[in-house]
Amino acid sequence: MTIESSNFDELLTTEGDPRHPALSGCLASLSAEVLAERQRHAEEELLEKGITFAVYGHNDGNEKIWPFDVVPRPIAWDEWVTIEAGLKQRIRALNLFLDDVYGEGRIMKDKVVPEELVKTAKTYRPECVGFRPPGGVWTHVVGTDLVRNHDGTIYVLEDNLRCPSGVSYVLENREIMKRVLPEVFYGSTIASIEDYPERLLDALLKTAPAHTSSPTAVVLTPGVYNSAYFEHSFLAQQMGIELVNGSDLFVDDDDMVWMKTTRGPQRVDVIYRRIDDDFLDPEAFRPDSMLGVPGLMRAYRSGNVTLANAPGTGVADDKAVYRYVPEIIRYYLGEEAILKNVPTYLCAEPDQCEYVLGHLDELVVKPTNESGGYGILMGPQASQADRDKCAEAIRNDPRNYIAQPMLTLSTVPTVINQSLVPRHVDLRPFILFGEDVFVLPGGLTRVALKEGSMIVNSSQGGGSKDTWVLLGDTPFARLQVPGQ
Repeated sequence: MTIESSNFDELLTTEGDPRHPALSGCLASLSAEVLAERQRHAEEELLEKGITFAVYGHNDGNEKIWPFDVVPRPIAWDEWVTIEAGLKQRIRALNLFLDDVYGEGRIMKDKVVPEELVKTAKTYRPECVGFRPPGGVWTHVVGTDLVRNHDGTIYVLEDNLRCPSGVSYVLENREIMKRVLPEVFYGSTIASIEDYPERLLDALLKTAPAHTSSPTAVVLTPGVYNSAYFEHSFLAQQMGIELVNGSDLFVDDDDMVWMKTTRGPQRVDVIYRRIDDDFLDPEAFRPDSMLGVPGLMRAYRSGNVTLANAPGTGVADDKAVYRYVPEIIRYYLGEEAILKNVPTYLCAEPDQCEYVLGHLDELVVKPTNESGGYGILMGPQASQADRDKCAEAIRNDPRNYIAQPMLTLSTVPTVINQSLVPRHVDLRPFILFGEDVFVLPGGLTRVALKEGSMIVNSSQGGGSKDTWVLLGDTPFARLQVPGQ
């Protein structure tokens, strides 16, 4: 496989030398035909197990088998400890930011982050002002997207603090790898990820209201037609808790939440909700919602139930607020950011907007609150007609757009038509916040299966890989985490 000098490949240097010899040696011992055969086995197993996701509006139907590639993406342990420290730092600061935004608002009064920018975010919830969730934890589960540029630098691309999805596929990818390609594990010591469900449940229960010593948690799903329903059911099953729809819960006159069961109502203390804020409670948000629980926000504000993640967290992953995360870290923690942001232009700022409009052929333009790769303009690859359409949208609603330079994402060898070819990847580690912050080693590596594409989202034709944090023979006692 040939690596272009403009790319950073996670397995090979530009000279073709292995960065991780044990893994590369195992892969080299397998022919292209064998890898392609194992790839087919993996796809058959995904089909048999019903590991799926949904793509709304797709011509071939909504439900798709999860796209998976058998060549893993490795990360060296000494690099991972820096990533882990940076993610912990970032989540602590963003949690403090949310606590402040809905509390005293000091960061806005001190003009570190513009108040107008925060309060015009589509995900800002006035209903949460003056409320503090149990334990002061707003961000129980976070998925932060990382990319590596061509020069090897790791950047944070965006934070996902509402209902981040994908961790079930991280766990399933590892299990499939063990079954269909066990040879590649030889000679490599890989950080374990299997205890994530237990850690997730522990984080949820540790942030339960103080009224009970034996709290009950549930997973709240919008239902079988949601794109991430497989994950909802998988995590509930793995944690050993109930998967419920909104109609399975009710709030009584004392603002307590109850679950309907065949043995009568059961008190619910923690709800891992996989429903967007707008649909959580028709009394508080959208009155036409049939997915949520009437009165849920009353129970929440009364301190009788924990909602994970807390309503209102979306303001901290607004892509315009993202621009200020280094300042947020400095303000609350008195530290410099360990992980870098991608340089970002705010179209809400007239001078920056003018620059963006004049350089659309060089920039990536993103709506501030879309997800799944929707609404993005890849300026250097877009047609003039698409750039003109984007320019009009920016002029009509500048607050809704940011722009960034186009990074050249790192690549990993990928099985395409019985050949190994480089394809661009990103990484979504998952972070849990309970009594403390825990980062799952590795995360979801998403891969753009189309040649040259930088869009890795599964909804846009991307796939996934097993992510290996390689421990090797490094003694744990000698590892040093930056800033600690």
